[in-house]
Amino acid sequence: MSVREGSLEAPTRHPLDWKNPEFYDEAKLFTELERTFDICHGCRRCVSLCGAFPTLFDLVDETDDGEVHGIPKQKYWSVVDQCYLCDVCYMTKCPYVPPHPWNLDFPHLMLRAKAVKHKTGHTAPRDRLLSSTDALGSFAGIPIVTQAVNAVNASALARKAMESALGVDAKAWIPDYAPRTFRQLEKKTPRKPHLVRDGERTPGKVAVYATCYINYNEPGIGQDLLKILDRNKIPYVLAEKEACCGMPKLELGDLDTVARHKEQNIPRLAKLAREGYAILTPIPSCTLMFKQELPLMFPEDADVQRVREAMWDPFEYLVERNRDGLLDTGFSQALGKVSYHIPCHSRVQNVGRKTAETLRLVPGTEVKVVERCSGHSSTWGVKKQFHATAMKIGRPVFRAMAEDEPDYISSDCQLAGHHIEQGIAEAGLKQAEMVHPLSLLARAYGL
Repeated sequence: MSVREGSLEAPTRHPLDWKNPEFYDEAKLFTELERTFDICHGCRRCVSLCGAFPTLFDLVDETDDGEVHGIPKQKYWSVVDQCYLCDVCYMTKCPYVPPHPWNLDFPHLMLRAKAVKHKTGHTAPRDRLLSSTDALGSFAGIPIVTQAVNAVNASALARKAMESALGVDAKAWIPDYAPRTFRQLEKKTPRKPHLVRDGERTPGKVAVYATCYINYNEPGIGQDLLKILDRNKIPYVLAEKEACCGMPKLELGDLDTVARHKEQNIPRLAKLAREGYAILTPIPSCTLMFKQELPLMFPEDADVQRVREAMWDPFEYLVERNRDGLLDTGFSQALGKVSYHIPCHSRVQNVGRKTAETLRLVPGTEVKVVERCSGHSSTWGVKKQFHATAMKIGRPVFRAMAEDEPDYISSDCQLAGHHIEQGIAEAGLKQAEMVHPLSLLARAYGL
């Protein structure tokens, strides 16, 4: 068989068979892990992507005969723990993904392993807490609690105590909580009436799914999105009070909770989709959850598929709006030199470099694109046992982003942006202002 046989077609993804009892059978899981690890060991193309592959290859090299079958099965978990489901190996590197007959899906196999681990009660309380982003946000959103949480974040002594109690690395950047949520701010913002102007490619009205991070941590990014929509005379609504998209629980392997979040979100979002709204999510991981992961978990659910079709990355929408001849390009402020990082969860959506394409519409703006994993990945990179690895993975990104002394550094994933900002500072490289691309675009409009 040729190595590339069956791989010349575009990669496809099989639905996740997570409701099948065999999905959680540890013996069957280990059999598939061994098969996959053996193929990965023979290829080693993904060695530079993350910590999972070097960990695997070190385990192989430590065996007596240099083969996967010599690895004690319990050591497989050390590989699983290094995977943070960025999906890049599947979408950009692996030559054996479906429709290749070897049928490798490394990220979803790691997801299956995490689900087995969770189902058997081996999820740490720390991980359950950190992945409950909506519950944490609701609690931390109480004004007196917000002040206390932010004070802890700013205190080196308190961060050391948090490291001891929760295993959150004292040196890792973690977000503050905003004194007022995005929803609270939006209620105080007068909404301008606009006529719906559908384009050939784009609906002329937008529903914004705020996401936990925008709502609780940096609502200004959401406010900037609304300003951009207003500037372009695009009517918008906020999706009804949403639950978390489910990505943090997916990364934990807690698929039952993912399903519960889906039951809260999908009926509301499907109603908006049926009414002809484009649904925009300002965080790439949330967009990916609705575009890929939920449709693969619930392939027979018509509403899930309807939401997938209505879901847009904001810059994907703006680029298509421009192609429809309906984007306001009357920018009043140049942005200078922008170092822009494409997050992994944007890359794997296969929509191209839409953020960079939009920012390049701004006169007097030069955009350098850095297309490599920053290493942060939601809660994974803040944990004590993984933070040093996250910084190591990100070093090439930190250097590339700081090159040529840009005016701004920016990433669609604000967590990655802050991680890069921290890495640049720790490397002693010249700092630039870190601003989300939506906020950059708002600045370009003079908003």
